Amino acid sequence: MIDHIFGALLTFCLLAGGTAAIGSAMLGHDPQAAGIRQAAPPLRVVRLPAVEVRVQRAAVAQTDSAAPSARNLQ
Repeated sequence: MIDHIFGALLTFCLLAGGTAAIGSAMLGHDPQAAGIRQAAPPLRVVRLPAVEVRVQRAAVAQTDSAAPSARNLQ
């Protein structure tokens, strides 16, 4: 019984919220719709020092012949 009431209440709240959002968007002031352009804030450029990465090549992993492989398992 409570799930039916909760479902109906949730649906009503979602519909009311959607209606309020659409209504406020229609009545709200949109500067771009009025043809008014706002100046963009100036961008701040930060240059970081160059990084050099050096690594040694790792040895190629070798399979152990004593360990069972996927081909040997049945």
